[in-house]
Amino acid sequence: MTLMRRASVCGTLDPIIMTYERRGVHIFERFSLSMLGEERAASHVQYAQPVLAGPGAPIDLRIVKTTSDVPVPTGSRMPIGKYRAFLDTNPVDLPDRQWPSKRITKAPRWMSTDLRDGNQALIEPMDPARKRRMFDLLIKLGYKEIEIGFPAASQTDYDFVRSLIEDDAVPEDVTISVLTQSRSELIERTVEAMVGFPRATVHLYNATAPVFREVVFHADKAQTIELAQSGAREIIAQAEKRLGDETIFGFEYSPEIFVDTELDFALEACESIMDVWEPGEGREIVLNLPSTVERATPNVFADQLEWMSRNLSRRESVALSVTPH
Repeated sequence: MTLMRRASVCGTLDPIIMTYERRGVHIFERFSLSMLGEERAASHVQYAQPVLAGPGAPIDLRIVKTTSDVPVPTGSRMPIGKYRAFLDTNPVDLPDRQWPSKRITKAPRWMSTDLRDGNQALIEPMDPARKRRMFDLLIKLGYKEIEIGFPAASQTDYDFVRSLIEDDAVPEDVTISVLTQSRSELIERTVEAMVGFPRATVHLYNATAPVFREVVFHADKAQTIELAQSGAREIIAQAEKRLGDETIFGFEYSPEIFVDTELDFALEACESIMDVWEPGEGREIVLNLPSTVERATPNVFADQLEWMSRNLSRRESVALSVTPH
């Protein structure tokens, strides 16, 4: 019988001890975690002792060789000197953070993005038949909020969204969400696709991170805010024009990419959107804070989220949504 045991002597690296019996002799095999990538002959030593009295008998670790340091990779050719640390580019100051001591005591609201964000990540995106099978599975699993696509992006996506209405595939208690950029022609097409859903949310986003503002769109902060607000106003106007009383309508906004956006500007963008939507009792807004590109450790993202949650106004009417990638 083979037994794997971990042992530590005087705080040094844990070696792996493998013990087994061979011809009445207890064989101890030891190999170091730090040497697993090297030749086994150089890293493993055998010790022979009489068989111990029984299960649980102590092992004399004085015979085991240990190491006090661990080899680390050196000589990387990556030009790390040209990059700054993430927190040097977008700092977050939260010395009294509360999230480490918080406990999740009830299930959060889950919204599936498999049919939109997940589908975009595939080398070969799902065809309408596969998307429909996925949608039916999500309904069967009990999801009540499902982002189904980007209907203004292609005729295929638009047709899939409409097929769910035509086939009466959406239960009355399920909220359907669709994504759109802040462009009037895309917003019109998006809201048009939502006609007939019992519960529908339009998810608006625009680029707020510095690299997008400065390099891609050549827009300053004021222009970025105006783009977000004009999109929100257009969504409200199109919803009032096209959606009847049979549809419970919702609104979601994402400052993209949140983790790379200066926190004070991400807050300003979200506040400007709320000024247009005017959330209040019975009029929720979903603010989604995406970590589109993971460039820092999860604790940094958690600090950013807590900072936003503390500083948002009208917080009781905000559903704060997170999108980790």
